[in-house]
Amino acid sequence: MSSDLIIDVTPSEIVIALQEDKKLVELTRERSGAKFAVGDIYLGKVKKIMPSLNAAFVDVGYEKDAFLHYLDLGPQFATLNKFVRMAISKKNKLSSIGRLQSEPDINKEGKIGDLLKEGQKILVQVSKEPISTKGPRLTSEISIAGRNIVLMPFSDKVSVSQKIKTNEEKNRLKKLVQSIKPRKFGVIVRTVAEGKMVAELDQELNGLVNKWESVFGKLAKANAPSLIIGEIDRTTALLRDIYHSDFNSIIVNDQDVCNEISEYLGSIQAEKRKIVKFYKGKAPIFEYYGIEKQIKAAFGKTVSFKDGAYLIVEHTEAFHVIDVNSGNRVKMGVDQEANALEVNLAACNEIARQLRLRDMGGIIVIDFIDMHLPANRQKVYDHMKQVMESDRTKHNILPLSKFCLMQITRQRVRPEESIETAENCPVCKGSGKVSPTILFADEIGNKVNYAFKDLQKKKLTLKVHPYLAAYLTKGLMSIRNKWYLKYFRWVNVEANNSFSYLEYHIFDENLEELIL
Repeated sequence: MSSDLIIDVTPSEIVIALQEDKKLVELTRERSGAKFAVGDIYLGKVKKIMPSLNAAFVDVGYEKDAFLHYLDLGPQFATLNKFVRMAISKKNKLSSIGRLQSEPDINKEGKIGDLLKEGQKILVQVSKEPISTKGPRLTSEISIAGRNIVLMPFSDKVSVSQKIKTNEEKNRLKKLVQSIKPRKFGVIVRTVAEGKMVAELDQELNGLVNKWESVFGKLAKANAPSLIIGEIDRTTALLRDIYHSDFNSIIVNDQDVCNEISEYLGSIQAEKRKIVKFYKGKAPIFEYYGIEKQIKAAFGKTVSFKDGAYLIVEHTEAFHVIDVNSGNRVKMGVDQEANALEVNLAACNEIARQLRLRDMGGIIVIDFIDMHLPANRQKVYDHMKQVMESDRTKHNILPLSKFCLMQITRQRVRPEESIETAENCPVCKGSGKVSPTILFADEIGNKVNYAFKDLQKKKLTLKVHPYLAAYLTKGLMSIRNKWYLKYFRWVNVEANNSFSYLEYHIFDENLEELIL
């Protein structure tokens, strides 16, 4: 299976599209300057203890207090708390946690009020991003992820991914890591570490240990709430988690981001730097590579997938319903049971893709087409498990009921990706009436005049439907040329097939959209 990563960088956000065999399977957005991402480590302050929930609300700087449950404190919380107190006191010069005297593990059935008090400063890590009306969810069981290993301060355990199949390789990696890891650090060996040599793992381990030990100096200067260690940007984090040798290309439309990815990829596999390419085309990168069309087809309430069959996808706060329909798909000479089985198997492929693409979490209930034979229901269950193996998010799949309902639970750590594919008319704004089209060019001309004369913009980019682009630019004395003769400043007109007929957007020289 070939994989391609297409990255669209704009001043406000970075959008990352992952394609497998030229089919869009993941879409991730990272807003510029975004905070409270999974993996970020904060020095927080306890705001309120909730004995009835055995939890606490912690101020980490978000508009709503974050949630920390007792079970998320981690066994070594007492040792972590001691470490934080020593760092904040500024009287101790601790160079390594290996010299720190460990405290006993906390009681699994204890009460949060015995360990935390209001106003107390604690070190926490974001385990779930803010979703809807809820603040972040936190853990005090700190971990720092690398490509091959995950570092767990204050733990001495070494665990190896269960996805590594041979016991010989598991034992080799476990003994290898135990021989190189420092005291008071635990390590989780990731699946991608299979076959790796000691030098590569040791270099990564030292880098993660140094990253952790920088925390001590930062805590001495920090005021709660404040960010102590930020997770790497989501583009690099995604590469860290999904990159494999079958990647064909990574295409970026920003030179700086392209250089960063190339440097990171070179540290993993030097010969793979050549797959990182800078996109220089004039058309939007997602439109050029067909991503925009796939987004329009894949999001929305109705999703077609094979020979007229389609899915109906409905969402609530923590519950999703997917209905499988055969549509007008009929095969001559094929009985209803066989037809239902074929459609349901094909639906499994599209459903697995939709879960990843929309990052749907919580409870998902799928209403498959009725099948009467238990053997056929088992085939659909087995196929769903098979196609969901490529989903990195934790999930659990239950067998089909006699009513052909399947339940899936999927971990939710960040907001669901939602794109509205039904468009409001940009001209009438839903009123059903439009201004005379003969005045349309004058409307744009007035806004160009305002941008140049009143806002003193040096250059404008006008994005419009291809028909409008042709109308504004064709001919020796085109409307665009008349603007240039009038203002002695250039208006770059770009055609965009995803725009409706009279839709347009105006951007300044920094590619920031002007709301005129």
